[in-house]
Amino acid sequence: MKQLRTTAMLIALVAAAACTNPNRFGAGGADADANAGGGFSQAPAIVPGSVDDPTSVAHFQQAIGDRVLFAVDQSTLSPEARTTLDAQARWLTTNSDYLAVIEGHADEQGTREYNLALGARRANAVMEYLISQGIPASRLKFISYGKERPIELCSEEACYAKNRRAVTIISAGALS
Repeated sequence: MKQLRTTAMLIALVAAAACTNPNRFGAGGADADANAGGGFSQAPAIVPGSVDDPTSVAHFQQAIGDRVLFAVDQSTLSPEARTTLDAQARWLTTNSDYLAVIEGHADEQGTREYNLALGARRANAVMEYLISQGIPASRLKFISYGKERPIELCSEEACYAKNRRAVTIISAGALS
């Protein structure tokens, strides 16, 4: 029994020593990068596909902005919408492997037919603006959902305002 206890303690001691050894991964290990450059730590690597990756869809959605809003019964782009679309155009230019589908949406007021047509005008306005910024039309497509896909469900102006939008959906591959 005493030999088993001694062996267990020896294993625990070796394991603890391995955890405190700064060169446990060899000369090019994880700690070597942290000490490179005269003791200053380098910026952490960017995780592909994360918000920090400027070529990712997540970055496009959160840092660039994937939607623009419209006034009641309007498909005219506001100055804020143009700013967002300028950033979208720069991202699409830099990331030419991606395609975009622009979804047009409307609030719940009005008929289904009216809102489908309004959503189409909004999505087309976004598409035409992106084309005017140099994005090839072959990389863009638009669709209208009218009032069929609200993101807010209530009968108040705050909800209506969020539903009057065009959303740029990014994808890789060919448009069908």
